[in-house]
Amino acid sequence: MKKLLLLGLSPILLLSNGCSPGKPKEYIKLEGFTQGTTYSITYYDSLSRVLYKEIDSILNCIDLSMSIYNPESNISKLNSNQTDSVDNLLKAVIDSSYKVYQATEGAFDITVGPVVRAIGFGPDKTKGIDSAKVRSLLPLIGMNKINLIDSKLKKDDSRIQIDVNAIAQGYTVDVIGRFLEQLGITNYLVEVGGEITAKGKNAKGNSWVVGIDKPVESALPGENIQAKVSISKGYGLATSGNYRKFIEVNGQKYAHTINPKTGFPVLSNLLSATVVAPSATTADAFATAFMVKGLDWSVSFVEQAKDIDAYLVYSDSAGNYRVWMNRGMQKRIVH
Repeated sequence: MKKLLLLGLSPILLLSNGCSPGKPKEYIKLEGFTQGTTYSITYYDSLSRVLYKEIDSILNCIDLSMSIYNPESNISKLNSNQTDSVDNLLKAVIDSSYKVYQATEGAFDITVGPVVRAIGFGPDKTKGIDSAKVRSLLPLIGMNKINLIDSKLKKDDSRIQIDVNAIAQGYTVDVIGRFLEQLGITNYLVEVGGEITAKGKNAKGNSWVVGIDKPVESALPGENIQAKVSISKGYGLATSGNYRKFIEVNGQKYAHTINPKTGFPVLSNLLSATVVAPSATTADAFATAFMVKGLDWSVSFVEQAKDIDAYLVYSDSAGNYRVWMNRGMQKRIVH
């Protein structure tokens, strides 16, 4: 699973293949697999460098840092208490996670991993919810029970484990974006598993535009576009939730999410949250937290926040799909 919650729907990249008037610019596109999903990188480089080798090296470093599926990764060794040392990549992710944990009243919590696995997600592939086991794990949940001092992770209990899957893909696209800029590449779009960062212009000389799917059951990604969102200037976009997988009670649709406070799935009429923020790392984490907190809290938070735009899809009391977005997101919508 990509996230601590249900998988997010992936915004569809609407990459332009045309060119602006004048000298044509050849944009390079790299595609591949990483972190159990796909990646796509499109950029203009005046030196025409094809950076597969360099990108693969970055992705391998991130895997060795924070993949819970790799027993040799830094995070796996921290979880098994083989080490308390934290590498620079994971340290940055833990620092970012703690900021969102505080801002969302604990709704975003990287210590919830053992509970997620206990209810059937993660590498253990457990089937069904073991309620007794979930309750026994609750004392181990809470980022207030871990402390990052310099590059050492101190845990209140040695059984505490961390899982950064709900933020790792956003962080990955930010890392790749910064790498491209170090090479002097300032027109790019980086996407990993639907989490995106973009800067500069596309091949038509316009801001990058991505699409958000309509909530149509059995539709393929990209088959029904609900909205087109413009992003650039190094901002990030991420989506959490899955409105194609829900239960229906008295005509109203509900999505399953996992509440770190209780350890159990909760029902919410918020079916997906798409967030635009100054970084994909931040967007990824807040999109996850919004799914935990629900519609009303998320609306209130976004209305008061700076540099956070949101596009929230929810189900009303009659079971109809509705959309809420703040003014910042309205300005990003491309008609």
